[in-house]
Amino acid sequence: MRYFIELSYDGTAYHGWQIQPNGSSVQETLQKALAMLLREEVAVTGAGRTDAGVHAAMMVAHMDLKAPLPAPPVSEGRAMQSAMDYLVYRLNGVLPDDIAIHKIYEVADDAHARFSARARTYYYYVHTRKSPFLRDRSWRLVHTPDFEAMNRAAEVLLEYEDFTSFSKVNTDTKTNICHVTRACWVQLSDHEWRFEITADRFLRNMVRAIVGTLMEVGRGTLTLDGFRKVIEQKDRCAAGDSVPARGLFLVNVEY
Repeated sequence: MRYFIELSYDGTAYHGWQIQPNGSSVQETLQKALAMLLREEVAVTGAGRTDAGVHAAMMVAHMDLKAPLPAPPVSEGRAMQSAMDYLVYRLNGVLPDDIAIHKIYEVADDAHARFSARARTYYYYVHTRKSPFLRDRSWRLVHTPDFEAMNRAAEVLLEYEDFTSFSKVNTDTKTNICHVTRACWVQLSDHEWRFEITADRFLRNMVRAIVGTLMEVGRGTLTLDGFRKVIEQKDRCAAGDSVPARGLFLVNVEY
């Protein structure tokens, strides 16, 4: 039986979503918690592979179980609607505070957290005034860039499909084709902005590389035509530096 899991996490303490040989990951932490509670090894597949330090306001993963979830005890079951709600409750009790399970539900056996997803949305947060409350959730900019120019450049992304220039090199990705349907900067306050981008899929490091290149436009060191040429060169070395991971959030996965 296959189940989808909806969760969120603060990625600060993790080496990304995917299991890593040299550090803790969200996937490994979740699998260990499931194995302890269900008394069987459980493999979890996520909708994406967020990098080290990247957060998720909404991640979706799936797991396969050999048998239905055990029913909750009668004494506790009165407050629970189902065995799936009870597992959510128990997982949140054993997982660290930086990982939260929101929902578990049964799906068709061929439903896939990654390959069945039709769109994903990421936000990248920046702020221009020092704040002790944003240092792990947003990237502080020393100088305010030209966000209007950056928005004009962001619109250009919708005209292209090959995003090799914004992809981490030497990955196992078979294609660098992505369909971006929305990309824009939104002002949240006098000192806070976020970049919002939606696409059917994303390449490794893609959003952080795009934001880094848009910042060059905002600083006036890259023109709009120059931004187009960066995309058309299909060369990671042509694009700007990747921005810090702490400002990036996966916020939605659509099926």
